[in-house]
Amino acid sequence: MSPEKKCIVLKFGGASVSSPESFSSIADIILQRKKEYEKVIVVVSAMGSTTDDLISLAQKVNPNPPRRELDMLISVGERISVSLLAMALSAKGSEAISFTGSQSGILTTDDHSDAKIVNVKPQRLLPHLENGKIVIVAGFQGMSISGEITTLGRGGSDTTAVALAIALNAELVEFFKDVYGIYDKDPKVDKDAKLLSSLSYKEAFQIMNNGAKVLHARCVRLAEKNSLSLKVLPFAHYNEKNVGTIIHSQEKRKLHISFEI
Repeated sequence: MSPEKKCIVLKFGGASVSSPESFSSIADIILQRKKEYEKVIVVVSAMGSTTDDLISLAQKVNPNPPRRELDMLISVGERISVSLLAMALSAKGSEAISFTGSQSGILTTDDHSDAKIVNVKPQRLLPHLENGKIVIVAGFQGMSISGEITTLGRGGSDTTAVALAIALNAELVEFFKDVYGIYDKDPKVDKDAKLLSSLSYKEAFQIMNNGAKVLHARCVRLAEKNSLSLKVLPFAHYNEKNVGTIIHSQEKRKLHISFEI
């Protein structure tokens, strides 16, 4: 029996896909990780202010739009990002393929605009990963058990990345953000804030409860339940020494997969 191929999930937020040119920079990061990991899954948010712009557009048509229709509209943002990133990788000679949340098997509750992930069935992704393709998944969205397009609420793309990592038995999720990592205090408010290189899940929750918004609490809770390591890195300076924060457990990865949060 051949050994399990190393697998990683990379997550890029809206700030790191703010312009068409940024997709080329993201592609370079992905290709660097591909040298170390045979299986690379990338989760991408909508570009910059796209989601807010789409919500504003909806409210110009209807000040209180039906949530189902709003999900149909705002889920478009991530579809733009994943297809552009696949094109950027193709321009660099690398095979990549993009998927929506529903195509990726992300199953959710029926709660439009704030759905919860209940299961992940990534069967469509597996053959492409086995064949060495980079798989790109639209964050923030899925499909309800009744077959409706749903979105996961603010920060939902972080949860998408963690859920996929659990389902695909990835070693790690790396989040590329516009900060150097997680600090003990808000660095924008306190110039003496200290960058933390390592945190337990409990310490991470405590910092988030004090106002830090670097990661969505739901994604950290899901990672903790499955003993999955998370790392926050600065998008523009990810190769520098002494940057980034890892959140991890001393426990071994659980064999039982749980999506309940």
